[in-house]
Amino acid sequence: MCKSDIQIAQEANLLPIAQVAAKAGLSEDQLEYYGRTKAKVDINSLREAPSKAKLVLVTAINPTPAGEGKTTTSVGLADALNRTGRQTMLCLREPSLGPVFGIKGGAAGGGYAQVVPMEDINLHFTGDFHAIGAANNLCAAMLDNHIKQGNDLGIDPRRVVWKRCVDMNDRQLRNVVDGLGGVADGMPRQDGFDITVASEVMAAFCLASDLMDLKARLARMVIAYTYDRKPVTVAHIHAEGAMTALLKDAIKPNLVQTLENNPAFVHGGPFANIAHGCNSVMATTTAMKMADYVVTEAGFGADLGAEKFLDIKCRATGLAPSAVVLVATVRALKYNGGVAKADLGKPNLEALRAGMPNLERHVRNLTQVYGLPCVVAVNAFPTDTAEELSLVEEACHALGVNVAISQVWAKGSAGGIDLANEVVRLCDQASTLRFSYELDASIEDKLNAIATRVYHADGVDLVGPARTQLAQLEELGFGGLPICVAKTQYSFSDDQTKLGAPDGFRITVRNLRVAAGAGFVVALTGDIMTMPGLPKVPAAEKIDVAEDGRIVGLF
Repeated sequence: MCKSDIQIAQEANLLPIAQVAAKAGLSEDQLEYYGRTKAKVDINSLREAPSKAKLVLVTAINPTPAGEGKTTTSVGLADALNRTGRQTMLCLREPSLGPVFGIKGGAAGGGYAQVVPMEDINLHFTGDFHAIGAANNLCAAMLDNHIKQGNDLGIDPRRVVWKRCVDMNDRQLRNVVDGLGGVADGMPRQDGFDITVASEVMAAFCLASDLMDLKARLARMVIAYTYDRKPVTVAHIHAEGAMTALLKDAIKPNLVQTLENNPAFVHGGPFANIAHGCNSVMATTTAMKMADYVVTEAGFGADLGAEKFLDIKCRATGLAPSAVVLVATVRALKYNGGVAKADLGKPNLEALRAGMPNLERHVRNLTQVYGLPCVVAVNAFPTDTAEELSLVEEACHALGVNVAISQVWAKGSAGGIDLANEVVRLCDQASTLRFSYELDASIEDKLNAIATRVYHADGVDLVGPARTQLAQLEELGFGGLPICVAKTQYSFSDDQTKLGAPDGFRITVRNLRVAAGAGFVVALTGDIMTMPGLPKVPAAEKIDVAEDGRIVGLF
């Protein structure tokens, strides 16, 4: 009988985190312990250390219900690189409770390629998300209190753009009316909640270079507009200091280990479909000083996570991947070719051919738009046939990239040696990162560049208030910021039903807003929402606690 991910994780032999830290060159006095197997790292002593690692970005084709195994591949690759004698650090995002209790049931890898303790990582961890939610909601409370206590800034309650947040999929909170009651209960107004990972506090937290940079980013976040349309920032209500105080410990990277006892930072967690989808800059840049190779992942498909990693995070930090791993499965490609989920285990070369354009488009984007060396990692399943794997390999070779069959789910690092060797080969090649647009272009031109060059759309349509918002943002001086597109993860288009590599479509932008603290303009497309809902049968229904305190049913 095949063991579940949580059974494998609970049977693992975890080292004390001090021993894992020693493997990464960290001393005990740099650690702040959160139990035996977790610690936060005080990185102040590493501030002046030079960056020495080669950065490897792991991304994927557009996600499907069949699963692609991007995090599993990232963990297995880091273990395989360590197994072959290359000192490697892994940098991942923290899971949100929303997907843990919603669809996915966990996000710490799978099989024999996991970060552990997986239950802690998936549930509460070191409290970072709670701190981010508290800082976000403190800002909301102080904003509404300012309005109630005389509103010296002249804030228009109809133009409050700051939402409260909670780290849970709760569609009931998307639109609310608060402040009801009497005069003492505040100013009644229409409001709403975002999921915590969509909060700008999360984005600023993950893009900050240090604590004082975080404080500066928090201070310049736009939270409302006055009656005469002037922006109101966190600094105007004097909330940045208290918000930073809530985040002073959370901003320290979290150190854990893989099943093979290799060091991993798990820190920060913005969604890539509604935010920029990367782990924290502080974790990544610190790891780059500690190892020879750093493996990190970007959320969802390469059109979302990788685009934002490259166009936003790399542009802001000067980071540049030496190689990119594009994860795919035969099953997911057949799904893109029109096969129902229940039939994905059956051989079907015709459907695989029909789904291959999705993979091919992502490869071309990475190699031709961004100019980066790429390898396709096929996350292997027992149902894959030799003919199907050969078809994928031939198609990728036609594009000038190699394929590595990854068996890290079943075999751990031993199943990722071929992938590790190909990654090292690619890292030794010269490459220069290119961006998909120039910063000095207009907001509309940048949107069109992403849409046409990365999504392969015919262009962008600004609808509803988006056209007015664009003019206002450029008038306020935000036109030079990069763009963070909020879009469905399931398709290159903004329609999740258009699978494969659709053509002849346009991207509909219905809302534009500035995230001045994070340092980008957010474009909401299609029907994307910043507060997800639970599915008909939430993963939470299967999660339980045994009499001895062990968590069961978590992935």
